[in-house]
This record gives sequence, structure tokens and C-alpha cells, in this order.
Amino acid sequence: MSKNSGQHLIIACGGTGGHLFPGIAVAEAWTKRGGEALLLISEKQIDALASEGYDHLRFERMPAIAMPRLISLKMPGFMVQFTKALFGCRKLIKTFKADAVLGMGGFTSAAPLMTGKWKGLPTFIHESNSIPGRANHLNARFASSVLVGFDVCAPFFGESKNVEVVGTPLRPSVANKPTREEAIAKYGLNPDRKTVMVMGGSQGAHRINELVASSLPHFIENGIQVLHISGPSDYESVKPAYDAHPEGGVLIDFCSDVQFAYAASDLAICRSGASSLTELAYYELPSVLIPYPFSADDHQVTNAEIFSKPGAAELWVQEDLNEENFAGKLTALIKDDERLAAMGATMKSLAIPDASERVCDVITAKLS
Repeated sequence: MSKNSGQHLIIACGGTGGHLFPGIAVAEAWTKRGGEALLLISEKQIDALASEGYDHLRFERMPAIAMPRLISLKMPGFMVQFTKALFGCRKLIKTFKADAVLGMGGFTSAAPLMTGKWKGLPTFIHESNSIPGRANHLNARFASSVLVGFDVCAPFFGESKNVEVVGTPLRPSVANKPTREEAIAKYGLNPDRKTVMVMGGSQGAHRINELVASSLPHFIENGIQVLHISGPSDYESVKPAYDAHPEGGVLIDFCSDVQFAYAASDLAICRSGASSLTELAYYELPSVLIPYPFSADDHQVTNAEIFSKPGAAELWVQEDLNEENFAGKLTALIKDDERLAAMGATMKSLAIPDASERVCDVITAKLS
């Protein structure tokens, strides 16, 4: 592990948990090596929630700016906001005395990267997903190097860019695995029942939440309990189902200690964002992946296939699921112990637990 004492890294990572959590992971690794990190996040509620508990890290908020279509009435307003962001980033880079800039994806990264390049700093982007988003296609123009989570993503950036496969950084809090007994006790779950964790991602997943809530009676009849992370926006709509069937499990709106949720569970139901997949692999947790059907370029389907094709997970298409078939399919899977064991072993083989260190190694090498 290379040292980077005194080196200052700006990490632009706001907008979604998929950008923020890996950014936090890199910041933790960077500061552990003796450097200083400044994380740029958005003003969204999810960023405020996800950054709780990291008081030892420095965060700065900047407006979340989504780029509209080129021919759009929103473009003039976007340009005004983006110009303000550029001036703000210029001031931050100067006052923080930044040595490098890392963008974790999304348009929150664009202004810091552009400013960093103009200042002559080494600039980097990280793409967690199998197919880069529109923002990172733009951000790559201002990056000295491109870091990717999956090797299938590298060709999208062309041969002109220096692309390295590093995996997706894993938060230190998640890397510290609790025991199953500790996790079960934390949530007050029944240790003798199989546990399904439901997690739509940092912002939840409305249709998944509906299907699970309607399936609670069936799960109870089959000795299955649910640890349901609904997301803040769906919590109130899902809560009546758990009030009516309290033996069905535990409902929470957001989980800052997600390592306990992983450790308590025998099977996960979730979207297929890259950060979630990284954590599931680390916990060797068999999974049902239900890709978000409106993700850009269907990248969540491609993400899911990386795990479903070798047998680490099952890929279920959302439009094929309904209140009649969902509970039965899930029950059959979680009762198949042999299948779950094989899925877990394959999940383990796909894990890259040292991705944060790999990212820091690349940046440190450019600064040396």
C-alpha cells in the first residue's frame, strides 16, 4: 500500500447511493494512507442520509445538476447553474489545495472534473456499472484515467483512454462483517426462520415494495420472515401491511448499518446497481435481482447478467412478476438449500474486496 501523506483528493460523488457509498469508501482508504479527502455531494435527501455517521470525513454540498437534452427549454437554466458550479469548484480546488480530482459518476462530477483539468490536475472517473451512463461519457473527456468496476465496461471508453479495472469500492463499515447472531438480535428477528432482505437501493423500488407487502401472508405461512428496507418515499405505503402482519418481519425506511442486514439474511431481493452487487458478493449472499426497468441503456440488466449467468443470482424481469406468482417463486427458491449454497459460493468468487485500495493506488501512482 503506497503512502500519500499530505496529498489532497477531491471526490465528487453526490446524487445517488451508488455514487456516494463508493466515494466514501475511497475517502476512507485515502485518509487512512495519510492523505486528506473532500467529498462533494448533492443537496438531495439521500445524500444527507447516506453521509450520516461519517463526521470524521469532510463533505461539501453543491446543487445536483441534471443535464437536459441539447434541444430543450431547460438548457439555458442548466447553463447558468453549471457556470455557477464551475466557479464554486474553482474556489474549492484552490482553498482545499487539491492535488487530484476523482468523479464517481453523475453530472455532479462534471464541474469538478472540468475545473480540475483546467487547473492541470490529474483527473479520474470511476464507472461502477457495466455500461457507462451519459454523464460519464461526458466526464471521460475531462479525465486523465478511467477506472471501471467491470471489465465489460472498459471497451465503451475506447482505446484512446487509459482504462483500468479496479472493481467498485466497498465501504469499511460494510467490510466489517457482523455475525448472523448479532444481526438477527439487532433487528429482533426469529433465528429459526429463513430471512429475506428486501432492498431497492438507496432510493427504494416501488413495485418491489408492493409485491413484497402483498406477499407477507404467504411468507408467514411458509416460515419466512422479511427484513424490508423500503426507502423513505415508500415507507408509509408499505407500513400498513406490516402493522397487519407484525410476525412477517421488520420494516425500516433506510438502513445506515446495512452490514447487519446482509449478515442476517439468507436471500436478498434487490435492484442491480453496481454498489449493491459489490456488497452482496462480499457477503456471499444469494440474490434475486430485479433490474430497474428504466435504467439508462438497460445497464441494470447487464449488471445483473454478470451475476446471473454464472449462477450467483437469479434475474427476474419486473414486468413478468405479479401478486399471483411472486410469492411462490421466492418461497421455492429460499427453501432450496442446495441451490442457495451454490449461489453463495459463486457470489464469493465475484467479489473484489480491495477495490478502494486499487483506486488509491492508481491515483497515487499518477501523483508520484
